[in-house]
Amino acid sequence: CRPFKKRPKPLIQFESCQKLEIKIKHGMFAFKFLRTMLYFFICHDCLFYTGSQGDDNLQAMLVGAMMRKIKSRNWKKQRYFKLEDDFMTIWYQSKKAGNNPWKNDLIDLIQQWGHQSEVLLSIADEFPPDRCFTLVFRGRRGNLDLVAESAEEAQSWIWGMRKLIENVENMGEREKLDQWIGEWFKKADKNNDGRMNFKEVQDLLKMMNVDMNEHHAHHLFTMADKSQSGTLENDEFVLFYKMLTQREDVLKVFQEYSVDGQKLSQSNLEDFLREEQLEGDDIQLHAKQLIECYEPSDKAKRMNAMTFDGFLMYLGSAEGSIFNPQQRGIFQDMTQPLCHYFISSSHNTYLMEDQLRGQSSVEGYIRALNRGCRCVEVDCWDGANGEPIVYHGHTFTSKILFKDVVSAVGNYAFKVSQYPVILSIENHCSVEQQRVMAHHLNHILGDRLLKTILDGKAPIRLPSPEDLKGKILVKAKKDGGLEQSLSGMVEDSLNGEVSDDDEAAEIDEDHPHHESIHCRLKKSKQRLSKELSDCVVYCKSVHFTSFKHSRIHSKFYEVASFTESKARKHLRDAGAEFVHHNSRQLSRVYPSGFRTDSSNFNPQEMWNAGCQIVALNFQTAGEGMDVNDGLFSQNGCCGYVLKPSFMREADVRFDPEMPQKRDHYHPVVLTVQVISGQQLPKVNIKEDSIVDPLVRVEVHGVPMDQAKQETRYIENNGFNPMWYDTLHFTIHTPELAMVRFVVEDYDKTSKNDFVGQYTLPLSCMQQGTDQFLL
Repeated sequence: CRPFKKRPKPLIQFESCQKLEIKIKHGMFAFKFLRTMLYFFICHDCLFYTGSQGDDNLQAMLVGAMMRKIKSRNWKKQRYFKLEDDFMTIWYQSKKAGNNPWKNDLIDLIQQWGHQSEVLLSIADEFPPDRCFTLVFRGRRGNLDLVAESAEEAQSWIWGMRKLIENVENMGEREKLDQWIGEWFKKADKNNDGRMNFKEVQDLLKMMNVDMNEHHAHHLFTMADKSQSGTLENDEFVLFYKMLTQREDVLKVFQEYSVDGQKLSQSNLEDFLREEQLEGDDIQLHAKQLIECYEPSDKAKRMNAMTFDGFLMYLGSAEGSIFNPQQRGIFQDMTQPLCHYFISSSHNTYLMEDQLRGQSSVEGYIRALNRGCRCVEVDCWDGANGEPIVYHGHTFTSKILFKDVVSAVGNYAFKVSQYPVILSIENHCSVEQQRVMAHHLNHILGDRLLKTILDGKAPIRLPSPEDLKGKILVKAKKDGGLEQSLSGMVEDSLNGEVSDDDEAAEIDEDHPHHESIHCRLKKSKQRLSKELSDCVVYCKSVHFTSFKHSRIHSKFYEVASFTESKARKHLRDAGAEFVHHNSRQLSRVYPSGFRTDSSNFNPQEMWNAGCQIVALNFQTAGEGMDVNDGLFSQNGCCGYVLKPSFMREADVRFDPEMPQKRDHYHPVVLTVQVISGQQLPKVNIKEDSIVDPLVRVEVHGVPMDQAKQETRYIENNGFNPMWYDTLHFTIHTPELAMVRFVVEDYDKTSKNDFVGQYTLPLSCMQQGTDQFLL
C-alpha cells in the first residue's frame, strides 16, 4: 500500500453518493485495509491527485499511520498520526487525549534521522535507525521521537514534512492571508457546520483580542451576511474579516498618494517610494516590480497600478519590513581574520535548563547549531568504562557521552552555515581519557576537523571564515605553539593546567570567602595528552595576565577567556586597550558561575569592547538572547558579523566610553514613529481579558547610546491599537547600536506582562513606512 508514482487505473469506479460497507473484526487489519483502499478507490472529487496535494508522501500523511511514540527505553506507545486537510498541522490521538488530538504547526519543525537523540539511542538495539526519526521543535517545546512501522513509512513522513515546510516558506502573501483567515474561521466555527452565527462571532472577537461594541459588531455581521441567513459562510466571513481589519492607518497613507482613492498609478507609487520610503535608486523599475509582485488584480497590473490590497501586501511583506532585505543574505567581506568578526557563541551548550540540576542533552548542540551558533562549549570529565562524559561538573546535572556530542556536532555543524564551528573544550579529563577524546574527534569528524595550518607555512595572522569553510576548530590548551607544531618538536607535557575556562577559578578570585564553592569546585591541574594537544591549531587557550603582557608576548592564535565580571572591569579600566587587544586575537566572555539559573548578561557591553566569542545560555529566553539573535539575524544568519573598521585597525584607538573622540565621528538621530499594531496575542489567561498594549523602543550600544522610551498604553485593544507616538534618540556609535522593540501589556498595579519583541541592528533598518513582526 505504498503511494503510487502516478495515478493508478481504478479497479472500481464509485460515484460520490455511493458507499462501501466493510466489516473486519481485527482493528489493525481494518486500518491497513482501509489505508490500502484509499489508494485504489478514486472518486471524481478525490483530494489525492489534484494540484500541490498530489505529492505521494503527503498522500500517505493524509491517510495517517500508526507509529510508536518513544519517551524512554521503557515508555513506547502506539499512536495514530495524521496530517490534517489544511496541510499545516499534524495530530496524534491516544486514549489520554481522547477526541482532542494534539496539533503541531509544521512551520516550527526540524527533522533528524536515525538514532540521533538520547531517547532513540537508548532503544537502538530494538529498532533499526532507518525506521526512527525525531521532530525537533524550535523554542522550548520538547522533541518528539518516533518509530515507524517500516523504513519506507519513516522516509515518506520525513520527506513529506520537509515538503510541507518548504511549501510554507514559499507561500505568497495572499496565501498566507488566506491560510490565516481559514484558521480563525475554524476556531470560531464551534459546531463545525461551515457557518458562523453571531454568538460565534462574539467569541471570535475575544479570541482575536479585540473589545468591540456589540452593536457595532452586529452591524458588521449584518453587512457581511449577504445571503441574509443569519450566519456567515466562507466568502461572507472573508468580507467580515476585511471590514473588521480595515487598516485606517495604511488607508490614510494610500489615499494621500492616490488620485482617485482606489488605486496608485505607477507614478503615484514612485512618489510614495521617493517621499515616504526615502528611496533614491532606480525608483521607476522598483515600482514596476512591486506592482508585478504584490498586486493581486490582473486588471490593475495591466494598468500598471496598485490597489489598496496590493499596497497592504507590499507593506506586510519582507520587502516592506523594517529589516533591509539586502542585508538578509551574506553581504559582508568574509575574507578577513577570524578576530575581526563577532561570532555567535553558546555557553554550557549541553544544558537544556539550569546549571545545578538541569538536563544535559545533545539536543542543546543541535538547537544551537540550527540557530546559527558557531562556537559551542564542551565540558569534559572522566566517565565510566573509559568514555569521557559531558556535564556541568560538581553539580547534579545529567551526563552525556563526549562521543555523542561530537557526533551531533558533526551532523549539524554545517546545516545552517558553512562557516567554521569552534569547539570550546573545558578539559577536566585524565590523560587516558584525553586520548579517547582525541580519537573520537579524529574518527568522527574526519577531514572536517582542522588538524594543520592551511598552507603549510607559519602564518602571521588568523585565517578567515572563508578560508575555514566546512572546518571544525578545537579551542583548548595546547603544548607549544604553531611554530613548534610545524617543526614536530612537541612532546607530552609533564604538568600544567589543561583547562583555562573553569568558572571555579573566577568565582574563587572574585569571592575568596565562599568556602563551600571553593571546596566544591577546584581548578584541574594535570598533564595534557599530545593527541588532544595536536587537535588544537588556531585557538590555543591561554591565561590572561594583562594587556601590556599580551602586547609583548601573545600570539595571534592564542585565546583568552574572561568571566563577565572580569570583562566589565577591563572595559571600565582600559576600554581602548581591550578593543585594541581584540583587533589582534580572539577573546571569549562567558556568564558568571553564580548564574545558576542559566540567565544571561547583555552581550552588547562585551561587543563594545570588540570581544568576538560572547557566550550565552541559548536555552534561556530574554533580553540577552534577543539582542544576540538581533545582531546575528544579518549576513545570512551565518554566525559571523564583521566588526566596524575602527575595531579592526591596529593603529586606531577606539574607547567605547568616549566614542566622540574617534576619527570620523558622526552621530545620527533616530526618529521612530510607532503607528499601530495588529492582532497582538493575549497574555492573560482570563477569558475576558484584553491587552492594554504599549511599545518600548530600546537602544543598546556604547554607554552613551543606552536609552529607552515608551509610547502611551492603549486601553482594551490588542487587535488594532493605534498610537502615532514619535520617539527620538541620538546615537553616537551607530555602527554598534541595536534597536529593540518591546510590546507589553500595561498593568497599573503590577509589572507589565511581556507580549513580544523584535531586535535588529540599526545599520540594517530601512527608512520609511515599515513594519516589524513579533
